[in-house]
Amino acid sequence: MTIKIGLFGTGGFGRMHADLLSAMEGVEISAICGSSQQKAESMARDYPDARGYGSVTEMLDDRRLDAAYVCVPPFAHAHIEESLVQRDIPFFVEKPLAADLETPTRIRKAVEEKKLLTSVGYHFRYMDGTARAQQLLKDRTVGMALGYMMGNMPGVYWWRKQEGSGGQFVEQTTHIVDLLRYLLGDVDEVYAAFAGRFMHTKEDGVEVPDVGTVTLKMKSGAVATISNTCMLPMGHTAGLHVYTDTGVLEVSGKGLKEVAAGRTTEYASRSNPYELENKAFIHALRTGDASGILSTYSDAWRSQQAATAASLSAATNRPIKLQD
Repeated sequence: MTIKIGLFGTGGFGRMHADLLSAMEGVEISAICGSSQQKAESMARDYPDARGYGSVTEMLDDRRLDAAYVCVPPFAHAHIEESLVQRDIPFFVEKPLAADLETPTRIRKAVEEKKLLTSVGYHFRYMDGTARAQQLLKDRTVGMALGYMMGNMPGVYWWRKQEGSGGQFVEQTTHIVDLLRYLLGDVDEVYAAFAGRFMHTKEDGVEVPDVGTVTLKMKSGAVATISNTCMLPMGHTAGLHVYTDTGVLEVSGKGLKEVAAGRTTEYASRSNPYELENKAFIHALRTGDASGILSTYSDAWRSQQAATAASLSAATNRPIKLQD
């Protein structure tokens, strides 16, 4: 059985997923939809069976799809996912789910009513170091965690607009929020302080803060702080340090460093997490076994809830209690 995939988005992440999928046996990139017909057709030429479209409805009317990948900027979510749910088409969506919480809340309800198969691109969950950390934490008491997303500002125009990206904490640092939730459980309350320190003086039209720190109370009783900045001239660091009764677990894209009294052990990440998340989704489509999918839409909604609550907290200067 050949699985026919429709892809929304012609940017770097869309192409990355298309390349991984097209290399898999029995998987075909059947249709590509872009912000323009020209962009979609240009990308479609790289995949033998693909056609390019400039309209969501036209693509879904014209092609029979087994699943879809949604790889569009935060502001572009809503119509695509709602159209897929209406047609009972399973989908994989790149993070974040949107620039706000209202859009994913509406989509989440529709997905749950249809019991539709979904997966979300929180690839940190699929890293070897994360899996090892999760295993080690089963026998330890977590006191607190410190998370980081420190780097520069992406050059795309929509990223610097609040309505376009939701800001760095929603668009980028959501990875660390989700990693925190995956390892330590759900968030109960957040309190945030954001500021615009530099980037608005360097680039035109910058609306989003370029520094921020968020304190999170976990439902388990543990506490955490996640800080981010996009004012650096280069990428710097991203990861999560978990402090326990036996030492520290430092999780990053490189792997896991376990620091204990008198010894340090490092576990290098060797697998490609993007490849693993795609394999899990395709396996679920083929077999109905979704156990390998580590982030569903409904679960990812809780990471979106925590990230957008941080933005609200910073804007209102008050703690935000998360509601179920």
